[in-house]
Amino acid sequence: MAIPPGIELLLKDILPNALKLPFIVFLFLKFLQQSPSEINLPTWAWIAALVSVHPVKWIVSTLYKTRRVKREAAARGAMLVPRVKGGSFETIRKIRGGYMAEGFFEWSKQYGQTFIFRVLGVDRILTMEPEHIKAILATQFEDFHKGEMQEDQFNSLLGSGVFNSDGEMWKFHRSMTRPFFSKVRISDYDVFERHAEETLSVLAERLAQGYPVDFQDAVARFTLDSATQFLFGKAVDSTSAGLPYPPSSSSSHPTSSSDTYLTHPSTKFVTAFAQGQLAITLRNVRGKYWRLFEFWKDEAAGYRKDVEDFVNPILDEAMTNLRRKEEGDMESENMKEVGEEETFLEHLVKVTEDKKVVMDELLNILLAARDTTASLLTFSVYVLTQRPDIFARLKSEISEKIGFARRPTYEDTRDMKYLRAFLNETLRLYPAVPVDGRSPKHATTLPNKNGKPWYVPADTRCVYSVFLMHRREDLWGPDALEFDPDRFLDERLHKYLTPNPFIFLPFNAGPRICLGQQFAYNESSYFLIKLLQKFDDFSLALDVQPSQPPSEWKPEPGTTKGRDKVTLFSHLTMSVKDGLWIRMNNINETLEQGQK
Repeated sequence: MAIPPGIELLLKDILPNALKLPFIVFLFLKFLQQSPSEINLPTWAWIAALVSVHPVKWIVSTLYKTRRVKREAAARGAMLVPRVKGGSFETIRKIRGGYMAEGFFEWSKQYGQTFIFRVLGVDRILTMEPEHIKAILATQFEDFHKGEMQEDQFNSLLGSGVFNSDGEMWKFHRSMTRPFFSKVRISDYDVFERHAEETLSVLAERLAQGYPVDFQDAVARFTLDSATQFLFGKAVDSTSAGLPYPPSSSSSHPTSSSDTYLTHPSTKFVTAFAQGQLAITLRNVRGKYWRLFEFWKDEAAGYRKDVEDFVNPILDEAMTNLRRKEEGDMESENMKEVGEEETFLEHLVKVTEDKKVVMDELLNILLAARDTTASLLTFSVYVLTQRPDIFARLKSEISEKIGFARRPTYEDTRDMKYLRAFLNETLRLYPAVPVDGRSPKHATTLPNKNGKPWYVPADTRCVYSVFLMHRREDLWGPDALEFDPDRFLDERLHKYLTPNPFIFLPFNAGPRICLGQQFAYNESSYFLIKLLQKFDDFSLALDVQPSQPPSEWKPEPGTTKGRDKVTLFSHLTMSVKDGLWIRMNNINETLEQGQK
């Protein structure tokens, strides 16, 4: 029987550390009492000594660490990063409350683009400076890693997969994954066609009933089906569950959905994966003491079990098929090379017989293939509900390059410059991963264009926000907060992005750059073209949208707070809180009604 997380932390960390020093002080006082000088302290002095030992230790260690850090920084000719004033609970409130990354944005106005803040006794550096992010991800890649703390926080959901591993384990997973994102594989649009058609059909059916649709749920199922087709060789057909009906206006969070939707295995998988991501994201805020907040039960492990229940039959089938091939004497020296028709799953079970390693990698890649592209498509359509001018230009480009009858090809999407600019602008203002981080392996520095480098103490996690960096007016111009795809086509491209490419990092950078970025562009381009070939007149269904920004949020300089009509939400990836509910018109139905 597994030890509850809170008990484990108490036994292995908190109690030993809490009792060790008072016990040493007790022995010392006992020694003084029994020494020849017979120093007898009154009871109150014993109590005071034992009670004050930890506060005194904290004061002494804090002063020592402060002096040590100053001394080490000076030895490197570096400066200390500005420190945010305020307690842990105020810091947590600012991080978790308000608009996306609002707390970080407010601090940046006071402390600059890089600062250090403390949560529950743990220091973290936050930066939105492209030179720092470049150093962390690329030029000083060997100085940084995911780190033991993140691995511990994420392990019960993601295991040791490519996104939660370092060193040789990361290289092992990366080498397994890379061949499956070759140009030949990701430009095969047959993978997208069937699932796009199924998703559009489900959307059309629900709209024909007179209901708005949760577009975010629909594209999450489209990307899940496409990803499992691409990775497993067969889709899990989550779209067959149908779509949720709009929430009732009579209460805050109900969902009146069909029995098929509620009981479909993919619905449980999608819900568990989302809740698991939320659980490990909260651990990231709570730091090394996250087990105290999940005292009796590892919440992410429970969600992992639900996810495994969904994936296990597919994995077992792949392993059974491999054994049959081996029994048929089909194994050769090239058994661990990638075959042309081989799926990612088939390759994994050839490379390793460790079922947990295979499961870890599958879930890591599924997370990337499903959630990031679903985020891009969701926010793309959100923008189209707000910008009919951009909608019209996209329709015009589709009409010119493809028309409205045939399916797009890889060559079509490659030539559609405005569509790519539109996707880039969506990724700029609404990046799928708004905040990420790395930990230094040892004390190091980050470059400072205005003088001495910034000192980074060992074990101080460096958090970077591309969400905030992508919105900086000094990096993108005075119109940085305006959604304008032309900035990726006109003179602004050469003025801002070309000379400083690290100001735009929707897919990370350096050795750990996202292998699937072209897959995401291709999948998103294909689906949006098909969507605009079939539907028109996009609008938000605010009458059924469960969560909307508070009415007291007013537009403020330097942020889009008060402008967005939906509430941004993030665990590992960014989404619209409680779904994106929209209305659209089916072009074919509109034409048929007009002909009548």
